Amino acid sequence: MNDLMRQIFIEPFETMYALPDLLLQTLWEGFVSGTLYSLIALGFVLIFKASGVFNFAQGIMVVFAALALVGIHALGVPAYLAVLLTLGVMALLAFTIVRVVMKPLVNQPEIILFMSTIGITFILIAGGQLIFGGEPKAMITEELGLPTGSSDWEVGGGIVIFQHIDIAAAIIAAILIAGLALFFNKTKTGRALRAVADDHQAALSVGISLEYIWVVVWFAAGVVALTAGILWAAKSDVSFALQVVALKALPVLVLGGFTSIPGAIIGGLIIGFGEKLFDLYWGSPILGGGTESWFAFIIALIFLLYRPEGLFGEKHIERI
Repeated sequence: MNDLMRQIFIEPFETMYALPDLLLQTLWEGFVSGTLYSLIALGFVLIFKASGVFNFAQGIMVVFAALALVGIHALGVPAYLAVLLTLGVMALLAFTIVRVVMKPLVNQPEIILFMSTIGITFILIAGGQLIFGGEPKAMITEELGLPTGSSDWEVGGGIVIFQHIDIAAAIIAAILIAGLALFFNKTKTGRALRAVADDHQAALSVGISLEYIWVVVWFAAGVVALTAGILWAAKSDVSFALQVVALKALPVLVLGGFTSIPGAIIGGLIIGFGEKLFDLYWGSPILGGGTESWFAFIIALIFLLYRPEGLFGEKHIERI
């Protein structure tokens, strides 16, 4: 029993001090993953704030946007023009979803709106496979000017490896998150979004167009999806398996709160750091590894039991 307690509570911290390079490598990888989780979670938050709809399709939007980019480039379109055309595709998708799905379902129960996003998910899966095929594809990383290769940093007698694409991903994701936060906090459209989020009827009474705001936020979610798709696929490839990675944003939302942009950022970093550190010090040595696939969901379950509104979410108190 004493040996087991030592293995669980003492040895991980001894390893932490003995191998500072391993700790720093893990923290860096956790930061990169957490930043990308935050970016994906931001897409969920934007739509939920504006319409009260949990967009289950956000994960497949990441895949669809990346597939569209690679597919358009494969037609001989230059990389940066392909990005602009893909943004046009996401804008058209946003307009279509709002006109065909969201607008007819205004004032319907939330479960109906949620089920509609599940329907959108399967339509995008079928459409993506029909148009682009189902096989994995390589992201046009070099054509977009994204860096490859790595740099080494000697720490404590060991080597910490920084992949250049990870550095670029962290910087791009942070810039996009900051830009969207400024846009929705400092612009007229952003103020209109907050008004719609607070009260649809009051927003309508002062002349704010729900359809316009919804198209804006769905397009913003599409921009987030395209960026996340490029950055994730640059680390692996473009495949429908990316939607599983995108669902890791769900625990981020539970931690940060479904309506909080800062919550999406903090929640993503907590999950990113947490899953990497847990797998390093407890998962691989004690549980045999593989903990990154479920660790975040265990944390989310604990939060649902004891703080269901998340760290930054609004508390809902019902009085009888």
